Amino acid sequence: MRIRATVAAASGALALTALAVPAAQATDVGIHKTTAAERFGHSRSTMSAAADDELPVVSDVKVNGGKAIVAGYTGSKTYTVSLTASHSANIEDAYVDLWHGRDRAHVDGVFGPNEEAATCTAVSATTSTCKLTITVDAGRYLYMNSLAGTWHVTAGAIAADEAGSIYWNDLYGTHRVQRLSKLTANAAPEPVKKGKTITVTGKLTRANWETRKYAGYSTQPVQLQFRKKDSDTYTTVKTVKTNNKGDLKTTVKATVDGFFRWSFAGTSTTPAVNAAGDFIDVQ
Repeated sequence: MRIRATVAAASGALALTALAVPAAQATDVGIHKTTAAERFGHSRSTMSAAADDELPVVSDVKVNGGKAIVAGYTGSKTYTVSLTASHSANIEDAYVDLWHGRDRAHVDGVFGPNEEAATCTAVSATTSTCKLTITVDAGRYLYMNSLAGTWHVTAGAIAADEAGSIYWNDLYGTHRVQRLSKLTANAAPEPVKKGKTITVTGKLTRANWETRKYAGYSTQPVQLQFRKKDSDTYTTVKTVKTNNKGDLKTTVKATVDGFFRWSFAGTSTTPAVNAAGDFIDVQ
């Protein structure tokens, strides 16, 4: 029987050597990235196995169902990660993590699984689907804004054969981790006479992981949209860029009763967001 190596850092959001450090010291924080040997007890993987070894075949790796992970500057949330793996002896265990950095020698963020072993369910004699969870604790581990954007995804699986054949790939895929965004809208005056000018204002902000506040997102194109009172569909009126504080302001003519809102399409580091519609009564 194989004996699996267990290390404290192999579960959960893998440990920073110092927690809650100031952003200015972030480059001094050491982060441990789990290896195949730590997870499965030995390290024979796709990179080192003999050519005639049968290795697990991994597919359909999913993080949060394919949706981006979006975090504010505090609090934590748990997400499901999963993969499908096949081997003639079927699959004993699997592994998925998210990590950020230039390469394995320069890791500045990792979110690893909470469980020491995946829940693997056989769907055939040779194939299993395996699930784990990861917890993203924004207040502890998202300590600098440069962590927003594209993260690497590690995928691993160990077969249920006597040799413990391993597939392990630290660069299996990528996934987005983003700074939570907020958007407001206000249309005034209200009520307003038909044909008169309406001023629509708003503000686009996003979580700042370094200052632990929400801050304006500057010079971003945001669409002003309108829907009639009895309609379910918004149409774009114009596009306006936020100022250096994230503020939005424009004017339009009053025509009919309806709702104005701002709509932001998002960027690689910040998710799309719609403001709640603000009703205008046109008389």
